[in-house]
Parts: sequence; C-alpha cells; structure tokens
Amino acid sequence: MMPSQERILITHVGSLPRAAELSDLLIRKEAGEAIDLGRLGRVSAEAVSRVVAKQIAAGVDIVNDGEQPRVGFQTYVAERMQGFGGASHRPSPADFIAFPAFARQLAGRFPRRSKVSNAPQAIAAVRYEDLTAAREECALMAAALGEQDRQPAGAFMTAASPGIIATTMLNAHYASHEDYVFALAREMRREYELILAEGFILQLDAPDLAMERTMLFQDRTIPEFLAVVETHVAALNAAIEGLPRERIRLHCCWGNWEGPHVHDVPLGDVLPLLYQAKVGGLSLEFANPRHQHEYQALRSAPLPAEMYLLPGVIDSTTNYVEHPEVVANRICEAVAAVGDRERVVASTDCGFGTFAGHEFVAEDVVWAKLASCRAGADIATRRLWGRTPA
Repeated sequence: MMPSQERILITHVGSLPRAAELSDLLIRKEAGEAIDLGRLGRVSAEAVSRVVAKQIAAGVDIVNDGEQPRVGFQTYVAERMQGFGGASHRPSPADFIAFPAFARQLAGRFPRRSKVSNAPQAIAAVRYEDLTAAREECALMAAALGEQDRQPAGAFMTAASPGIIATTMLNAHYASHEDYVFALAREMRREYELILAEGFILQLDAPDLAMERTMLFQDRTIPEFLAVVETHVAALNAAIEGLPRERIRLHCCWGNWEGPHVHDVPLGDVLPLLYQAKVGGLSLEFANPRHQHEYQALRSAPLPAEMYLLPGVIDSTTNYVEHPEVVANRICEAVAAVGDRERVVASTDCGFGTFAGHEFVAEDVVWAKLASCRAGADIATRRLWGRTPA
C-alpha cells in the first residue's frame, strides 16, 4: 500500500500489547514449559481478531495482527527455524552501563518477560524448512480481516531482518558474522516470499541498523559500525532480491525503551546506507525527545524518489497521548522534509508490544494514541490538501 494521493494515511510499526493470558502462554512456551497448545492457538486467534477490529475502530488505514502470536518481534525466529539452542550472552546496552540507576529501575518494572539478552544462539547451520507457523499466522490475519464490516486500506505483516536476528541470537557456529548474516538472509527469504504471496505488505524489522551501535557494537568506532550496517543492508537486499520493492517497507530504530539514548548514532550517519535498501517504504523514529530534530538529515540527504517515508509521529514508550495538533505538526514537518505530501504515511516510533511481558504503554492508552494519530492526520490533510478527508 503506497501513500495516498488524497490524504495522509496512518499505520503503526507492528507489535501491540498482548493480554496477560497470551503473554503468559507465550513466555512459558518459550521457556520450554508444557502448555496447552490448543488453548494458545485459540487465545492467539481471539487476540488477532480483537486487535484488527480495534485498529480499524481507531482509524488505522494499514493494519496488521499486532504480532499477537509471537513471543518477540525477532526471537520468534528461533521457534520456526532449526539451528538454534543454548543461550546468547548479549552485552548490556550502553544506556544501562552509563546509567545504572536507570537499569535497576527498568529491571524492576518488567520482572517477567520473554527472552531478550539470553535468546538462543546459532549452534548449527540455520535452516527454515517448515513454514507452518508463518502460514498459520497469515491465516489468522486473513480470517480477522474477513470478519470486519469495514476493510482497511491495506494490511501488513512484519518479519525480522537477517541483521537483527544475527545480533540478538548470536553466532556460535559460522566462521564469521558476515557468513551468519547471509545464511540467515537465504533462509528468511522463504518467510518474506510467503508474506508477499499471501497478499500482505512485508515490513522488515531492522533496528540493528541503528540500535546495535549501543548494543553489540558499542565498542566500535562509527566508521566500523557503518561497515557492519553496510553488510547487514547487503544481506537484506540479497534476501529480497527480485521481490516487489513497492510492497516492502523497512523499519529502523534506536531501541524501543524509555531511556537516556545519549549514545545513539545520529540518523545522518546511517541514512545513506538505509537508502541502499531495495525497499519502497522507510520507517524511522521522529516522535521521541532524542530524535525529533533529525528531519534535518532528510533535508541534507533527500529521500530517494522510489521511497516513501513512514515517520514516527507517536511515541511508543510513554503514556502521554499526543494532541492531534502536535501530530499534525509532526506530519507536516515530515512532508516538508520529504518535499512531497504523497510520499508520507504517518506511523509510530516503534511497536507497543515488542516482547511478551514488556509493554511500556498501557493498552487503553495505545488505542487512544492511535485515535489521536488519526485525528492529527486528518488535520494535516486539511492543511496539505486544503480539504477535509473523505
């Protein structure tokens, strides 16, 4: 779904809060506990149906399944692919090292969540031989859409990029990081192809292209980190070679937590490499206090003609509900930076349920934020087109 020629469309980045029972079942399953898989299937289906209806009611134009059946936005891969086992030992983010009081506070806020720093690692050749879970998730989404009286303008499904898988589920098998990333690219292509074949927009989640500067590669110089980013983008391009770029969008961010973020790499440093990705849409954070100013990077390095922008105009880590006028201002700033109202789709900074048991924003506030995004997009439409959207 490309941007509209008549109005500002709205979407979001992917994950939405899960109900307590669903989170509990997903976390227990990931931990290897015996659970009622039939119950998990029913609860997942009910959750997908509910979040699709709630998105449409909030005025979201391009909807998804909220990643309800997944334990984490990228760690779900370990449950679908072979070659993973044991536990990774992921370094603490630079924020946690520089601000230990903040780290303690955050740890106390989420005492039980899915695996993040200790996700499985690659202990053998990775293989994606069984697409059953991916097919079932697409089927749940299609069924939920079929239940709606009013259809959205478009629907998307998310999938983890090779780079974020490699930096979360660390390499304990391949000769090099590059070998591992390209092996993941070859295998993940099967999931990417499936999502597109099922008629959905494909969103590739690649926070590694910015966030990992403060995580796995925090000891590297900026040029060294940019070399890693270039490798990750090349692997991503290999994974989507020949697929329709106009139906693929890429999400990049600096980590979805409410924290200092003082070590984040500037957008201007990574943006030229993001432009190398053979995708149609580029999703970036612009709503949070650390990155609101970075539209300047788009002015200095204009968005390629074949790309559209999905700017974050709603913060995904605070319970403030942005005023519609604030949202409209942010959308108009994005349009000014891009130079084309028809190449902007309003979005959120990141997901609202990145991992099971790890939601910063209360569910009822999430729906209020998305409704405010809709109202703000309508105000922006009136400003930009001089008419009220239909």
